[in-house]
Amino acid sequence: MVNEQLEEGQLVLCTVDKILGTTVFVRLDDYNDDGTITTSEIAPGRIRNLREYVIPNKKIVCKILSIKDNKIQLSLRRVKPNERKELLEKVEKEKSYKAILRTILGKEESEKIIEKISENEALLDFFEESIENPKKLDVYFNQEQSEKILKIFETKKEKPKEIRQIFKLSNKSSSGMTTVKNILQESCNGSLCSITYLAAGKYSIRIEGKDFKRLNNEMNQTMEKVEKLAKKEHCDFLIEKA
Repeated sequence: MVNEQLEEGQLVLCTVDKILGTTVFVRLDDYNDDGTITTSEIAPGRIRNLREYVIPNKKIVCKILSIKDNKIQLSLRRVKPNERKELLEKVEKEKSYKAILRTILGKEESEKIIEKISENEALLDFFEESIENPKKLDVYFNQEQSEKILKIFETKKEKPKEIRQIFKLSNKSSSGMTTVKNILQESCNGSLCSITYLAAGKYSIRIEGKDFKRLNNEMNQTMEKVEKLAKKEHCDFLIEKA
């Protein structure tokens, strides 16, 4: 039976098991299940050699296309770069939390605790929430263990993420500077962004926070506002490529 936690559209970390003909067989790392990927779901366009994309024992991020008759169909090509990055970051965080437990409890005891936590919620969610609400730890750990975990959390506190984008914005009218200033203020209204003037109509926009996906969405929305208002006010606008 396929694990009940799996569903269509879900992203999963897989290990390539073998390649037979035009089918890639993989193991779903966090679940006791196997899946398959057809050639058409490996990459867009014509594929001459599957091994240019997948080889046995390689770790890949896939998207579940369908679960039918206890068979899992997966796609590699439908995973967006930002989705892949986000999942890999989560996997690394979970590994870090497991390592903390092994350090404090030892391998055998930590595995028992991980199993208990996982019966009720995702391990990553449990520890992320425990950072904000340490009392959650009391359900599974004694006071001494909780204090050790919190001390390690403090030393490993995640640094804020940052996204920057450089763009040009100018208006040649007599009130051009005022127009540009109003566009920037309105575009950043209600957001976490800050804009710095560089030189010759060139600006740098910066957004900082913990969630990369949220920051990326906010950056895109802000730049769309700038572009829309610039067009409305007959301004010259250009986003510089990284």
